[in-house]
Amino acid sequence: MSAEPATAGLAIKSLSDVDWATWKARDPATLVFVVRDGQILLINKKTGLGKGKVNGPGGKVDPGETPEACAIRECQEELDITVSRLEFCGEHRFQFVDGYSIHVFVYRTTEFEGVPTESREAKPFWVPINEIPYEKMWEDDQFWLPMVIRGDRFQTRWIFDKDKMLDYDIQSDGQNKSWGEIDDPKMWSNS
Repeated sequence: MSAEPATAGLAIKSLSDVDWATWKARDPATLVFVVRDGQILLINKKTGLGKGKVNGPGGKVDPGETPEACAIRECQEELDITVSRLEFCGEHRFQFVDGYSIHVFVYRTTEFEGVPTESREAKPFWVPINEIPYEKMWEDDQFWLPMVIRGDRFQTRWIFDKDKMLDYDIQSDGQNKSWGEIDDPKMWSNS
């Protein structure tokens, strides 16, 4: 897939600079969030896009693979766990000003087998859901990760310049069962 139809020759600075009707991501990808006993499983990302940031496990969808199959495979490869009973939470459409684009399918679960184990790609750790380290994550996570925990489904569009968020839109897209209340993060402004 290619981003050319939606972004060719444009100086992208805001959502209105992209023709979202024809937008196609260069890469489809997944993120998975596992919660158990009031804690969420996160990773210190050691390779690839977002290296050095805290995130959930996930990665690029292989040709012919469904996003859900990718989510399961990425958790196995990154953390040596097998997730099951995945709930779809939403989709992110990220457009970077350098032309890169990624379409991320987000899942959550409370079910997995195995012990989260460090790999060359990720170092896993558990954190209470009210102590998620947003200051170490992508800037957008503070807006939508609480929605995942609350059970809110979403559709989003984001414009990034490297790791700086320039513009965004979040639309509600239904409801999953809530995993409980979460305090609002301390950082709710992108300014």
